[in-house]
Amino acid sequence: MSTPVISLKNVSLTLSGNAGPVNILRDISLDIEAGDTLGLIGPSGSGKSSLLMLLGGLETATGGSVTALGHDLTSMNEDALAELRLKSFGVLFQSFHLIPTMTALENVATPLELAGASDAFERAKTELEAVSLGKRLDHYPAQLSGGEQQRVALARASVTRPEILLADEPTGNLDSSTGEAIMDLLFGLRERHGSTLVMVTHSRELAARCNRVIRLRDGELESLPEAAE
Repeated sequence: MSTPVISLKNVSLTLSGNAGPVNILRDISLDIEAGDTLGLIGPSGSGKSSLLMLLGGLETATGGSVTALGHDLTSMNEDALAELRLKSFGVLFQSFHLIPTMTALENVATPLELAGASDAFERAKTELEAVSLGKRLDHYPAQLSGGEQQRVALARASVTRPEILLADEPTGNLDSSTGEAIMDLLFGLRERHGSTLVMVTHSRELAARCNRVIRLRDGELESLPEAAE
């Protein structure tokens, strides 16, 4: 059998709160294979976004182990995690997280520049054209609609051709038709680059586009991994 690109073994996440320790995730074990499209669903506060952050090394498990692409994320320092994310991960957030003082082209070129790519702007232009923003290269985020901003964010997440794409409610701030268009682009870019996709969503319809679905409740897996219907 092939080695999973991401593997969680008995993972827990406990954070300190005003009233004492808060158990965010409890005893999560999960393997994600290369090329999987995995939907994480569950009620608000169930731990979906926290689990996604653990997968990308943006949060550190307080128990168990998280392995991604052969690296033990729980034992890596911040510099090593940042380098791994830059090379191998693309992350798409609900609130876009674009740099307001940079144009669309500059936003998308940034991860390539950080990685030392000499053709950063050429590749960024190609990726923006792939999300139908070839005529918005020099526009700043404030000059773009919400849907256009998320397209820029999607181009930025996929421009490095990441092995793993993580998406946290990528359509949460968009109307239904714009959100559907973004999802078409997300799945299209994932297929184009051959990435493994893990997506947090409240929408069962969006989750059903994934080949696997995981349901969380109160920080625990409510059911075993299942095929999307």
